[in-house]
Amino acid sequence: MTELNQIYRCNVCGNIVEVVMAGNGELVCCGQPMELLVERQTDVGPEKHIPIVEKTENGVMVKVGEVPHPMEESHYIQLIEVIADGKVYRKTLKPGKDPSAEFELEENEIKDLKVREYCTIHGLWHG
Repeated sequence: MTELNQIYRCNVCGNIVEVVMAGNGELVCCGQPMELLVERQTDVGPEKHIPIVEKTENGVMVKVGEVPHPMEESHYIQLIEVIADGKVYRKTLKPGKDPSAEFELEENEIKDLKVREYCTIHGLWHG
C-alpha cells in the first residue's frame, strides 16, 4: 500500500517516483519491487544533509547542510522539494551547481512546510 508523497527508487535502473495518488498496489520497476525511501533527519557523517529553510521576500530559500553539501558527479543533491498547503514544489539540481533552491510561496503556504532533499549517495532527508 502506498501513501501520498512517498518516494520510491528502483535499485536496478535508478528511477525515482513520487506517489501522487495512494493505492493498494506495489510499485515495480525492472521486474523488482521499488524501494521506499525513508526520510532521515539525523546527520552522522562529515557531509551535512539536513535542509535549512530561510524565509525570503518571495518565499523560501532551501540550502542543504550548514556546510554546503558536495556537488560532485558521483555524489550530489539531486532534488530539493517543498510541500506546502497540499502542493508540491520541486527543483532538480545538477553536479557542480549550488546545493540550494529558492521557491516562490504565498505567505499562508510558509506556515506549515515540509522540506526534503535527495542525495545520490545518502538518500532522502527532511528538515
